[in-house]
Amino acid sequence: MGSRAVVVGGGIGGLAAAIGLDRIGWEVTVVERAAVLQDAGAGISLAANGMRALDELGVGQALRDASRGQYTGGTRTPRGRWLTRMDGAALEEAVGTPIVGIPRSTLHRLLRDSLPAASLVVGFEAASVRQTGQGTVRVGCGETVLEADLVVAADGIRSTVRGHLFPDHPGPVHSGSTVLRAITEHAVDLHTDFELTWGRGAEFGHITFLDGRAEWHAALDLPAGTWFADPLAELRRRFRTWHDPIPALLDATLPEAVLHHDVHELRMPLPSFTAGRIALLGDAAHAMTPNLGQGACQALEDAVTLAAALRSESTVEAALVRYDAERRPRSQAVARAARQAGRMGRQLSHPLAVGLRNTAMRLTPSRIATRMILRHHAWTPPSLR
Repeated sequence: MGSRAVVVGGGIGGLAAAIGLDRIGWEVTVVERAAVLQDAGAGISLAANGMRALDELGVGQALRDASRGQYTGGTRTPRGRWLTRMDGAALEEAVGTPIVGIPRSTLHRLLRDSLPAASLVVGFEAASVRQTGQGTVRVGCGETVLEADLVVAADGIRSTVRGHLFPDHPGPVHSGSTVLRAITEHAVDLHTDFELTWGRGAEFGHITFLDGRAEWHAALDLPAGTWFADPLAELRRRFRTWHDPIPALLDATLPEAVLHHDVHELRMPLPSFTAGRIALLGDAAHAMTPNLGQGACQALEDAVTLAAALRSESTVEAALVRYDAERRPRSQAVARAARQAGRMGRQLSHPLAVGLRNTAMRLTPSRIATRMILRHHAWTPPSLR
C-alpha cells in the first residue's frame, strides 16, 4: 500500500483526516484554497462521539482544557417555559464524556497545531483530480500537480471533487432556513451552558464558553438569498418579546460580528463515499442540517474510520471499501434524523401540532430523552494504535 495522501480542504474534517493519516505513518499534504487561515466562525458543540474521535486523534485533552462542559440548560418556549431540561451529568455518566462548547476558531487551531507545519499548503485550489493507470491520483492546483496514493476530498458542501466523481448528482439544496450567529464581545451573565428556544418558524440558541462569552444563533425559516441591511437590528425586532437572556445576548454583540448563512444539505444521499483511490469526507459526503449538532462530529468519525481502515487493510482500495461500508449508512441515517428533528422543532407552525409536541416533550421522562440522544452520541472509534 502507498503512503502519500493529499487532503483537499483545511477545515475541521480535512485537518482531522490529515492528523489520522499522519498518526498511522502516512505523508500528508493538506491543500486549502484560502490564502490566509483566519480561524473564522462562531461556536460549536461537540458530543461524545466527536470527543472520542478527537481522543483517538490525540487532541481530546487539549480540547477539553479549552472548552466548557454542557451540563445545564435545555429547550424552552419563547415565553421561557421549559420543555425539556438537559441532564448533562447523566449523559456524561452514560458515555464517559460531556458535551462541550468551544469556539470554532479554537478547535481549528488545535487541529492545525497537531500537524507538521509543512503539511498545510494554503492558497492552492484543487481544480482537477485525475486517477492514473498506475494506481495514483493527480491533483491539479494551478501550475502545480501533486501525485498521491490517496486523495481525501474534504472540500465542503460545494465540493469540487464530488462534482467530478458524481456529475449527475443534484448537489446541495436549500433546507428552507437561514442562520445568523455570532460570539458576544464580552462575558454575559448566563445561568445555563446550553439552550434552545423554539418559536413558530424561528429558533434561538446559545452555547456558553469557558471565558463567559457565548455563541448564539438565530435560525429563521426564510427563502434562500434573504439578507438584511442591519442583521442585528432585524434580530432585535424579531426576538424583542422572547425570554431572557436572548435580548442580553444580542445587546452584547457587535454588528460586524454577525455571520449570515443559508443552510444547505445533501438531501439526495450519495451512492458511494469513494471512487477508486478518492474518498469523500465530512460535508462533501453528507452535509446535513444542524438540528442535531452532528455535522462536525460525523466528519470527525469519518476521519478516524478512514485512518483505521488504511491501517488495517492491505490495499487502499480495500480500505476505502471498508470506509464506505462503515460510514455511509451511519452518517446518512444521522442526516435523515437531523432533517426530521428540524421538522419537529421550530419548523412546526400549526398551533395544534406545536401544542401536542410541547406537551409530549414536557411529559417525556428524562431517562427516555437521554436514551434518544445516545443513539447518535454512543459511538466507539476504531483504534489507530
